[in-house]
Amino acid sequence: MNDANGDRSAPRWKRIVFKPSGEALAGPSGRGLDGPTLDQTAADIIDVRENLDVDVAVVVGGGNFWRGRTGAMEGMDATQSDHIGMLGTVMNALALQDALERRGQGTRVLSAIEMPRIAEPYIRRRAMRHLEKGRVVIFAAGTGNPFFTTDTAAALRAAEIEAGALLKGTHSGVDGVYDSDPRKNPNAKKYDEIEYMQVMNQDLKVMDATAIAFCRDHQIPIVVFDMSAPAALRSILTGGQVGTIVH
Repeated sequence: MNDANGDRSAPRWKRIVFKPSGEALAGPSGRGLDGPTLDQTAADIIDVRENLDVDVAVVVGGGNFWRGRTGAMEGMDATQSDHIGMLGTVMNALALQDALERRGQGTRVLSAIEMPRIAEPYIRRRAMRHLEKGRVVIFAAGTGNPFFTTDTAAALRAAEIEAGALLKGTHSGVDGVYDSDPRKNPNAKKYDEIEYMQVMNQDLKVMDATAIAFCRDHQIPIVVFDMSAPAALRSILTGGQVGTIVH
């Protein structure tokens, strides 16, 4: 049941995959890592974990450290470039883990590329067990394969751990899905809800097409929102109209 503010007695989903972009973790600069942004992201995650009893898994991007297919590094071997990008996601995962654990939240980093000195290898049953114990699980290194984005990794992990939804946190003030880039077109129309096929047919830059198609096939709703907005995660889970839901 919702009250006048959109709050409900139980969260909309009991288990989520949260997908913050790497650039979002970098704060205003868009590069590297920003301490206050990491701290606020950790606080938001802990809020829904403790106060709403929602299982939270996180898939981190790496664009704040590496975008090797464009710019000065364009022309690099694609597989090599993607492996470097996977290492960028591991750095973000470790930084977010530190921010969570400094606030007392048990956290595990599971990497699709084995690096046993700093992270556990990704094993589905192990991830499920950590979630059942109230830990936040951070998935690093994407799928472990080149040519697949961290958006696709987030969709895959959401299906594997039986998450109710995939929440994609954006940056730069983009607070949902629009029919054109709102940073370039002041008349861009924002959608409150939109269907998977409409996103793909209109080539709306929400996530890559593989991730959208995967979520469609497995009936995993996607919420696209501005993760810098105060208490956005809580608002989404308690029924507030935040961002855009793709279903």
